[in-house]
Amino acid sequence: MTVHMRDWDAFITPGKDGNAHMDLAVEGITCAACMGEIERGLSRLPGIAKARVNLTSHRLAVDWDQSATAADDIVSELSRLGYTAHPFDPASARERKDKTGQMLLRAMAVSGFASMNIMLLSISVWSGNVTDITPETRDLFHWVSALIALPTVVYAGRPFAYSAFKAIRSGRLNMDVPITIGVSLAVILSLVQTIQHHSHAYFESAVMLLFFLLVGRYLDHNMRGKTRSFAENIAALKAEVAARIGDDGLVREVPLSKIVTGDLVLVAAGERVPVDGVVEDGRSEIDQSLVTGESVLVPVTAGERVYAGTVNGDGPLKVRVSAETGATLLDEVNRLLETAAQAKSLYVRLADRAAQMYAPLVHTAAALTFLGWTLWGLGWQPSLVIAISVLIITCPCALGLAVPAVQVVASGQLFRAGILLNSGDAIERLSDADMIVFDKTGTLTSAEAEFCEALDLKDPAVALAGRLALSSRHPLSQAMVKATHAMVPFDMVQEVSGAGIEAEVDGKVLRLGSPAFCGADDKMLETALAAHPGASLLGVRYGEDLRLLPLRQQIRPDAKNVVADLKARGYGIEILSGDQTGAVESVARELGIDAWTAGVKPADKIARLEELKAEGRKVLMVGDGLNDAPALAGAYVSLSPVTAVHLSQAAADAVFLGNKLSPVADALRISIRARNAIEQNLWISAIYNVIAVPIAVAGFVTPLVAAVAMSLSSVAVTANALRLRWGDTSKSVI
Repeated sequence: MTVHMRDWDAFITPGKDGNAHMDLAVEGITCAACMGEIERGLSRLPGIAKARVNLTSHRLAVDWDQSATAADDIVSELSRLGYTAHPFDPASARERKDKTGQMLLRAMAVSGFASMNIMLLSISVWSGNVTDITPETRDLFHWVSALIALPTVVYAGRPFAYSAFKAIRSGRLNMDVPITIGVSLAVILSLVQTIQHHSHAYFESAVMLLFFLLVGRYLDHNMRGKTRSFAENIAALKAEVAARIGDDGLVREVPLSKIVTGDLVLVAAGERVPVDGVVEDGRSEIDQSLVTGESVLVPVTAGERVYAGTVNGDGPLKVRVSAETGATLLDEVNRLLETAAQAKSLYVRLADRAAQMYAPLVHTAAALTFLGWTLWGLGWQPSLVIAISVLIITCPCALGLAVPAVQVVASGQLFRAGILLNSGDAIERLSDADMIVFDKTGTLTSAEAEFCEALDLKDPAVALAGRLALSSRHPLSQAMVKATHAMVPFDMVQEVSGAGIEAEVDGKVLRLGSPAFCGADDKMLETALAAHPGASLLGVRYGEDLRLLPLRQQIRPDAKNVVADLKARGYGIEILSGDQTGAVESVARELGIDAWTAGVKPADKIARLEELKAEGRKVLMVGDGLNDAPALAGAYVSLSPVTAVHLSQAAADAVFLGNKLSPVADALRISIRARNAIEQNLWISAIYNVIAVPIAVAGFVTPLVAAVAMSLSSVAVTANALRLRWGDTSKSVI
């Protein structure tokens, strides 16, 4: 016999800080408690830096020190915990999810049909209007109910029994354990009472419990599937191959992994652009809805920037690659989606711990109830019925769904509004923010800037500065690239946070950035601004040769309305910008913002944020430049446009798509609604248990009523989460 062993080392990729990284698809995850169990279990292995489970896709991301733990050990630990691991593949994961949904739907249909038939038989036995039912007829009805219930419980109860069995086998408890025990005890007790010719049996309780639970689980599965499709839509935009134009002029189709910065690729009409780059030749129109959120086609010609995932219109384009696969804007969006999906908020961690504690408490409460009523003299069978009711009614399914259900819906709503989370607790902090501090350039103004005067492209300093600008994604640098039609970046470029970028060319220092960074004095600034009031100045220095180039940016089209809306909602608004006084004052005046400061350095921004913090303000910082990165990281919560530089995106808690400012207002609105829904769900779960448990322990609840009550509590928190979708007018950017 040939034994097939999987080489898990083949699925390892380099992670952060020199660690190994591996993505696994994990079977057997049913609830938030499973996530915590996996993460805690793996964290006990030596060298594990991070283990995060995505409840939506059942994806496990692990970062660890490979010298301390082997990949096989991680998979073995998962197996010991009762979970099966596979290499993560979105297509196979989607297929498994589809099979799970079909299985739940079939089980729900079988249990629903069976419960209706058993209920009819039970009503016939219990009805006070039927006086001619003999004990023999009653027993016959019970046996018919048993013949319906037993195969139904075996078939429809598989999702819960399989999960509970694996949990018990690995020495742990999850939410499916009390469900399985309750259903099994109800069926066994009903069989015993039927054999003993008892007047009552509880087959309908077991079957209806399964039906209601399956309804809740299917709704949760379906809801997560819809949110998962957002991320799949993004992933589907990525091309697999690119048509590379070789030095010999021939076009060869090669895998995207073989494309490097500086390559020239051909993008035919109607194709998706495979890489980020600058058009070198050709004229067409591009569908840039991924980046701008607008469906209107944008004309592009030589010197224009295009992004991977966007769609070329009616003309072939030759594009010089500026970002290879793994570093494109589309890749960054995907990474943000994955980060948000794997991160955990404070509410989720609290609910996870509560649900983890709940399982042993549920079993203890049921056991004490049985023992107490038995010692009271009620008899073991009635005592067991009450214990089963307690076991069922106290199942913490509502608590387990309280937070994840809201997060799934809220994440979907945020994504529809063009907002990608980069932090697990961003929703909570956004909902607490009471003041907003904006950067100006590329934030309140659009990313596109234009020079006030035509550049002299024959000037060596200007031409070299255009090549240097290729290494920056700052809006003013991008304007430089566009104006100079630069194609080939420098190899060795140094970034100076909050100032600009520099490189050494032919023994001279070449700088591009703020006037101060390039060595401009006050007289030069005054002269340049006198000629172009309100303009932004971009400095270029090559050796001793210095130029100040004036640019103007358009205010984002909806910025005035968004600022007015935020002020009307009670938020304090302030501008902190490193730009010149005239440029900042002009924008502040047009937007109606009274508090503004120009010429601010990164340290000054942080100092101002600290002042606001000392005043008790919780500041949302919105910025996009290198000089904003420290402030974004230091603010209470932060947002950055998707066109921002890499460092700023890494520092921000969330990123927004498009050329409008409305996602900032949408993020605050959706987060407040989500926080309210989470708190409402936690209150629903707490009040339900405070009321239901004493009633069940007192013996006033049958297993059937307990099943209905418990299921209704789960449906209540799910419905409350879905309420976030009502009245939402945001449109998807995809």
